[in-house]
Amino acid sequence: MITPKVYDKEKERLNNLKSYSILDTLPEEDYDNLTRIAASICGTPVSLITLIDSDRQWFKSSHGIGVKETDVNISFCGHLINDPEEVLMVPDSRLDIRFHDNPLVTGDTKVIFYAGVSLVSDEGYPLGSLCVIDNEPKKLNKDQLDSLKALSKQVINLLRLRKNEKKLKHTLAILEDKNLELERFAYIAAHDLKSPLNNISEMAKLFLKQYSIKLDDEGVEMMQMILNSSDKLKKLVHGLLEFSKSETILNESKVSINLKTLHKNLSTLFSFENDLNITLETKLTEIQANETVLDQILINLLTNAIKYNDKNLTRIEISITENKTHYNFDVIDNGPGIPPILHDKIFTIFKIGANQDKYGKQGNGIGLATVKKIVEKSGGDISVSSELGNGAKFSFSIKK
Repeated sequence: MITPKVYDKEKERLNNLKSYSILDTLPEEDYDNLTRIAASICGTPVSLITLIDSDRQWFKSSHGIGVKETDVNISFCGHLINDPEEVLMVPDSRLDIRFHDNPLVTGDTKVIFYAGVSLVSDEGYPLGSLCVIDNEPKKLNKDQLDSLKALSKQVINLLRLRKNEKKLKHTLAILEDKNLELERFAYIAAHDLKSPLNNISEMAKLFLKQYSIKLDDEGVEMMQMILNSSDKLKKLVHGLLEFSKSETILNESKVSINLKTLHKNLSTLFSFENDLNITLETKLTEIQANETVLDQILINLLTNAIKYNDKNLTRIEISITENKTHYNFDVIDNGPGIPPILHDKIFTIFKIGANQDKYGKQGNGIGLATVKKIVEKSGGDISVSSELGNGAKFSFSIKK
């Protein structure tokens, strides 16, 4: 018997093999299907997918045999990896000086015929083999050898897919950690800014109230600028807090929501607005949904529809329908409309569609970004259809 030589770059080969995290994993149907097909095509009782470790050959799939691994020093595949470009075919191992007294030949396994094709990684290292075995002399024809080679490429495809999936999971885990850290930072930063900003705002108001008569017009204007800037920052900070907390509300359970009560609550919430008419159009009486999520979405959309409306009477219609998987909502207003060029931009955080609302205040571009985030995390999507002068329709869905 001749013991297989150690591969020239064995350390690098072993590191490459370990990068697939495949050794000692459970059987998988995709690999077992390939060995079954190989055995059928080649007319052999046994077919193996072997991977050569430092001191053993381990079988990822073993069709027709119960053994899971053998010592690398008696392996046939150990010889194959030193010449990975060639097919190793041994018609009768009893007549081959390398194997005639090998325990795999003389023992119960009776490996008389062997044909194997190397599994070569994308990095060029031989990891093991796809092989077929019989307990009597045999030869494979060209078509059988070509099929064996083709199947070995499919084994490599499975290994490649496994490695890429592992990389993807690792990347997604890193991104998730970074997103959590970023949201945590945004929440803490925004929360810590609220108190000093409130102090600045209140102090500016107090200063203007007590000392405005002692200030000239320029001084009053400068104090008003400080007050306006602090108010704007307060709104921005509040928006960031809402955006960072939007992920948390998704964890709340779904409850039964009576739609007449929902309509009444929304109308009451905006009752301070004069000349406002909110109507509800639906054949449904109730829905099962996350109440906080739905409130957050509708209040944001209604607030925008009211703030940017340019009519004497603000009309808003809420339409609710359903299909097998989703509830579908339309929020339709009679406002000034939104130019098509802004339809995609308005859902991006910090993107502002209008310079000022009807109260002379400028938005911060966070509200609709929060709505989009919540809708998509709820298994739905959101869009807007609108033309200048003809109002706007925001359509969104949430998964049942």
